[in-house]
Amino acid sequence: MCGICGEIRLDGSTPSPAAISSMLDTLAPRGPDGSGIVSHGNAAFGHRRLRIIDLSEKARQPMVDAELGITIVFNGCIYNYPELRSELEDKGYRFFSNGDTEVIVKAWHAWGERSVERFHGMFAFVLQERDSGRIVMARDRFGIKPLYLSQTGSRLRFASSLPALLAAGDVDTSIDPVALHHYMSFHAVVPPPRTILEGVRKLQPATVRVIERDGRTTDRRYWDVAYGRDSKDLHVSAEEWRDRVLDALRVSVKRRMVSDVPVGVLLSGGVDSSLIVALLAEAGQTDLMSFSVGFEEANGEKGDEFVYSDLIAHKFGTDHHKIMVPSERLMDALPATFSAMSEPMVSYDNVGFFLLSQEVSKHIKVVQSGQGADEVFGGYHWYPPLANSNDVVADYAAVFMDRSHQTLKGQLGEGWIDGVDHSRDLIEAELMRDGADTPVDRALRMDTNVMLVDDPVKRVDNMTMAWGLEARVPFLDHELVELAARIPPEEKLKQGGKGVLKDVARMLLPNEVIDRKKGYFPVPQLKYVDGPYLDLVRDALSSEAARSRGLFRQDYLEKLYDSPSEHLTPLRGSELWQAGLLELWLQTHGI
Repeated sequence: MCGICGEIRLDGSTPSPAAISSMLDTLAPRGPDGSGIVSHGNAAFGHRRLRIIDLSEKARQPMVDAELGITIVFNGCIYNYPELRSELEDKGYRFFSNGDTEVIVKAWHAWGERSVERFHGMFAFVLQERDSGRIVMARDRFGIKPLYLSQTGSRLRFASSLPALLAAGDVDTSIDPVALHHYMSFHAVVPPPRTILEGVRKLQPATVRVIERDGRTTDRRYWDVAYGRDSKDLHVSAEEWRDRVLDALRVSVKRRMVSDVPVGVLLSGGVDSSLIVALLAEAGQTDLMSFSVGFEEANGEKGDEFVYSDLIAHKFGTDHHKIMVPSERLMDALPATFSAMSEPMVSYDNVGFFLLSQEVSKHIKVVQSGQGADEVFGGYHWYPPLANSNDVVADYAAVFMDRSHQTLKGQLGEGWIDGVDHSRDLIEAELMRDGADTPVDRALRMDTNVMLVDDPVKRVDNMTMAWGLEARVPFLDHELVELAARIPPEEKLKQGGKGVLKDVARMLLPNEVIDRKKGYFPVPQLKYVDGPYLDLVRDALSSEAARSRGLFRQDYLEKLYDSPSEHLTPLRGSELWQAGLLELWLQTHGI
């Protein structure tokens, strides 16, 4: 796990060492264990290292394989690298290091674009072929590892974070109106290739991009799971689906144990993270460290779920750490949390993950986390109403989207919205494309491949890597997801959602954890936006910078100030926090 960056010149000129250094300085928290720059011809690569696999200097990056003529920078982890290395050695390849980075290099040389299909893991990498002059960029199937891009004329820069590109300078920082529409309507999700800024884009997940020496570019999507059943699937019993999921989850968790340093768990006390603890214990991991976070109550709403995480920690004998965050620490942490966001992310639990990661990083470098289970196994409340939908686009929009296009017209400032319902068009295109059998299948595909990438997954990467902590997500093992996509929706929706996963859990966990009311990462002080949080948001939205931007109508903001708790989205998010967070993020990053 690391931070990568670089500059590519498509006109034959030399990249800027100063720009690379500026990006590396910004990426330093992602890789506190080492730094390097390599420049060859029209490309210069930079790397910040977090030592997880092969702790020696032989695995340092940027890695240059002089024999094969390949230079690479890589962020992530290839969990099956030992098996791939063995296969490549049988083909005659010789290795000078013991990590996964060199395996990617040899795999690319051996199998080209098909190599990524062999990788089990999370990754974003960029490589340069010396002899062809080609540049190759690739991103994992779920976009767990980020890759941001900025092109000005013949100069292309890339980085693991958007702020790193800003640090290099010469970026168009004007607001992208279509991305603004998505941010306000699609629960703050801005899917690739867009970001909130016109001058920054991001590579699509499951994509290999090849840039030829003359600048010609081709993209290939190498993975797209089908959400449907064949005739054999229709005769599989509930017990057999349960057993298949358990076997696949065991493999996934075991894969994510590969490391030359200890691996812990972020334990919320919910079914997902509790299953990870149970399977790690079953696999024989001893002295397992687990971590939970809680916050003070607000408006009578409890801010922690320690009763459940304590129960799991006791049952499986983990070395458990509870972090209780007082209100004053929460407020103090917000500026650094905004700074850690590569894009404005509205979920309240960003600051929770930020503070939890700070504490965890004092003890350990790698954790497993339960993100993705709700999207993959149907855990959210908006899936059951879609089971009998005759208009999945309208019904999905009604339960998930924050506001309609018509409503948004009365909230955004003059010039920031046109006559096109960009967000509705986005979800219609994704929901209605081929490859999903039922309305629920379509919604699960949408959430797993679009929403998940630019909400929960991005949140976990940004907040953990702000403290040099690697987070691994076993519920996003692509073979597990392929299996889950074949399971009939009714098996997922039973028992109030995630039914087949709860069947698995009943073999391993106490019923108190399984049958509890669904929990989230509660941060009630932010949810109700009052007291100092209201002052913070009002000050940001009333500032000269905000007024000159004019993103929001003043009469809309005044309504929000008067009664923040009365203006909530269908998913119970604060409209005021959504507007304020965007402005606070823009100001934090000097935009």
